Amino acid sequence: MVKDPAPNKFTSIKKVEWILRIAVFGTYLGHGVLALQLKPSFLELIEGMSGITGTLAENLLYTIGVIDIMTAILAIVYPFRLLLIWATLWGFLTAVARPVSGEPIWDFIERWANWGTPLALLYLRNLPTNLKELFR
Repeated sequence: MVKDPAPNKFTSIKKVEWILRIAVFGTYLGHGVLALQLKPSFLELIEGMSGITGTLAENLLYTIGVIDIMTAILAIVYPFRLLLIWATLWGFLTAVARPVSGEPIWDFIERWANWGTPLALLYLRNLPTNLKELFR
């Protein structure tokens, strides 16, 4: 039996990148589908943070769901830096919205992976140094 050569740094980084891409995909697909289903706790969060209720809140949540699903798909297909910045910021804002709206701080801490995973993928792909690099 022939042994595989020792994995080089490039293949190891590519494997980690794919693990992170899949994790971002799962996070945003799951949240997107729940938003499309108008999950009551998501509607309550919108109301608590903005005061928006009723049909307008439902339409906003539906739009958020579509954006989350698009984010999930792009994270797998083409995780460009601007997308990862968006996913990091959106994940952070939605996590921090929990204690701001009255939930325990632990609800924020529990959601660190929602923004930490796209941030790690962004870091792995190198932070952008100019506008052109936002789309690579």
